[in-house]
Amino acid sequence: MNEKTGEVFSIAKDNQPVAGCTISKAISSGRNPIIYFSFAAGTDISAEIFPYHKLILVAEGSIEVYGDNNYVRTLAAGDCIFTLTDRPMGMRTSSGAVYTEIEISKEDTMNNAVKAGEVFKLAELVPYQDGKIVNMDVVHNDKMKFVVMAFDKGTGLSEHAAPGEAIVFALDGEGVIGYEGQEHVIKAGENFHFAKGGRHWVKATEKFKMALLLTL
Repeated sequence: MNEKTGEVFSIAKDNQPVAGCTISKAISSGRNPIIYFSFAAGTDISAEIFPYHKLILVAEGSIEVYGDNNYVRTLAAGDCIFTLTDRPMGMRTSSGAVYTEIEISKEDTMNNAVKAGEVFKLAELVPYQDGKIVNMDVVHNDKMKFVVMAFDKGTGLSEHAAPGEAIVFALDGEGVIGYEGQEHVIKAGENFHFAKGGRHWVKATEKFKMALLLTL
């Protein structure tokens, strides 16, 4: 992935819109390409037909996903959607937005808890439970896994090495990521990138939810 490693960062802050422009930055070109998009106020990408879903995660601002037959869905920061396949789908914003887009094929396994074409929040997919870590695979294939996790305060993952590259999306609360011997506090709205083979651990200093995108 073309992303900084071993430090907390913000997709939103690092990819601010430029007036009158739409900007894209590809950070991974594998089986499930990952692209950051920055939309200035009043810009759009016209509706086109794709044979795959786009998983969109809005980091800042708001966008409308629109198509034929009066289809419109509005997403604010923290919202997600799997776009519909084989129908015109476009994106536009009146106020500006920054979001991550991940290409998801029809053959990838999507959790029944989400439905293509409908807006959802990752943080609301899993509940907190006393003394437990709750996991949900949102979508996966043999080369990619996108999972959301809820950590009760004081719970965590012991140190292990990443089998591939991964990006953390902190969704709620606060945690600490240990990476190659250094500790990093991470809060909702922030991100972290693990290199392949990077030794890391996670601990929830408060109740903490995060999503993890792993590519193999």
